[in-house]
Amino acid sequence: MKEYWDKGIGFEEYVHIGRQRLESPDNQKDIDYKQYYELGLQRMDRTLKKYTPDEEQLKILKSKNFDGKILIISEAWCGDASATVPALIKFFEGKNEVRIFLRDGDKTLINQFLTNGTESIPKVIILNDDFTVKNSWGPRPQYGKELLLKYKADPEGYPKDEFYNDLQIYYAKNRGKDAVQEILELL
Repeated sequence: MKEYWDKGIGFEEYVHIGRQRLESPDNQKDIDYKQYYELGLQRMDRTLKKYTPDEEQLKILKSKNFDGKILIISEAWCGDASATVPALIKFFEGKNEVRIFLRDGDKTLINQFLTNGTESIPKVIILNDDFTVKNSWGPRPQYGKELLLKYKADPEGYPKDEFYNDLQIYYAKNRGKDAVQEILELL
């Protein structure tokens, strides 16, 4: 895990790479994902502006005496990541180091943390100080998982557009609080 950690990047570089891929795409995928990069960057900006760490959650973090690191597998175009990653960055800021590993550049890490056989992101890997894996979380909070199950159970009665809309409304209102809480429970 230390090798993946060493290849990880900071949040500012993560956002910079996302903007670069949006403004100067150098492959077909970046061209095809233009609208997702735009939305992802807008949502990350909104989350950064509106997210404030919850005092009770900060107390829980302190009580856990967790001295490890947080490695997030992500990509800037991902809707779930755009709502979660900035909140985690701000929550752990000054407490635990956080790095981001870009999924699409090297699939060997995500392939160790598949979600029902898929490369779903973000995936949060909680590392002990010796780089052993303590736990993992992702790609979305429990409420988001429930919405996905509702969509998969009845795609005609609960169409994809409605699912995506409901999920984004949830993320905008929740502002990362549920994701942080679920990760705290894994520390």
